[in-house]
Amino acid sequence: MERNQAVLTARFGKMDDCTDVLEYRALGGYRGLEKAAAMDKEKILDELDTANLRGRGGAAYPLGKKWRHLYFAKGDTKYVVCNGDEGEPGTFKDKALLEFDPLSVIEGMTIAGYLFKAKKGYIYIRGEYRNVHQIFQQALENARENNMLGENILGIDGFNYDIEVVSGAGAYICGENSALLNSIEGKTGRPRVKPPHLADVGLYGKPTLVNNVESFASVPVILSLGGQGFLDLGTPQSGGTKLICLSGHVKNRGMYEINLGTPLTDIIYSEEFGGGSSTGRPLKFIHFGGQSGPLGTMGQIQDCNYSYESMWEHELSIGSGALVVMDNSVNVVDYLANVAAFFVHESCGKCTPCRLGTQRILELLQKFQKGEGKPGDMEVFESMLTHVTQMSACGLGQSVANSMVSAMKLFPDDFKHAINWEAKEVQEVIW
Repeated sequence: MERNQAVLTARFGKMDDCTDVLEYRALGGYRGLEKAAAMDKEKILDELDTANLRGRGGAAYPLGKKWRHLYFAKGDTKYVVCNGDEGEPGTFKDKALLEFDPLSVIEGMTIAGYLFKAKKGYIYIRGEYRNVHQIFQQALENARENNMLGENILGIDGFNYDIEVVSGAGAYICGENSALLNSIEGKTGRPRVKPPHLADVGLYGKPTLVNNVESFASVPVILSLGGQGFLDLGTPQSGGTKLICLSGHVKNRGMYEINLGTPLTDIIYSEEFGGGSSTGRPLKFIHFGGQSGPLGTMGQIQDCNYSYESMWEHELSIGSGALVVMDNSVNVVDYLANVAAFFVHESCGKCTPCRLGTQRILELLQKFQKGEGKPGDMEVFESMLTHVTQMSACGLGQSVANSMVSAMKLFPDDFKHAINWEAKEVQEVIW
């Protein structure tokens, strides 16, 4: 398949009923599952390895490696879980897949069920997506009626697998995989101590696979095209396509499917995608990958491609696929105060560094907003960020500092203006 063709979104808008199995199959659906069912199981793992699909939930862990770990994990009972919580601000691509092509996600989860001999799968969908719940439930019912879920799927004796929908309650922390499993079990959605890894001790203490919506939707594509075909859609280190979400001060806000390796300048400025500034003012920065990602300047993206390796090389990240674009009317300190307020609200409270540290960070940023910062406050601010990052129990607290450390490096003047230099006599302040 050539680059710049829709892959994950190929069926969007082409079905009268996106939950209809016959329409889905007429447009290439279930070819991946049929192919998988005819393959040696370790050959399926080989194709996933070749595809070099990095998990699309944000951590970018190679999907093939995760699936191989679970395949060889000991245990007769294994579970497949799809993370559809999508609580990352600026991110709405999983919603689109669940709303416009739910059977692709079901197919990906069913392939996993076949590979791991799992009898049960769960998809955890955030509670705010009420219409999506109804669409997905209908897709599940249609799949059962057409022998694509339930007993003896595809007429294969013993291939028994079904999927249950679990509704989240809007907690950002449940996007963390172990917190999500606790929530499915009816416990408080707080992260577990790891190790043990979820592939060994997961849902109900059994080996469990957890991937996000976009990752599962990509698996049938890999098996249909072949691992090499999928890899060729992206770069050697970043296979396939990626769904991205553009918001903020760009003309063409929305979700797009891009080939990994596409120049960032094309994504922001070309009329095919972002279309440049929506306000007529120069663009100042982009917040990459959601609230937990770093900020980047327009200068940083000039020779940067949207691929995992190129983004990391430029101290940026893909994360969830969000790109929040801000023009030069935005003060970075004001922006970060909103980021900090989000983390304060969403901290689960399990560990003290995150529960109290995020609050202290917000209070200091609010002080900076008023221009009431004092010489020495920046050193305190940096120290807080270091402690919260190093001492928090999970990725929420550990990622609070990403946007703020990058902002201090890129926009020191916005912080300097927040300091009242007349507050006390200082011999020397080094920035």
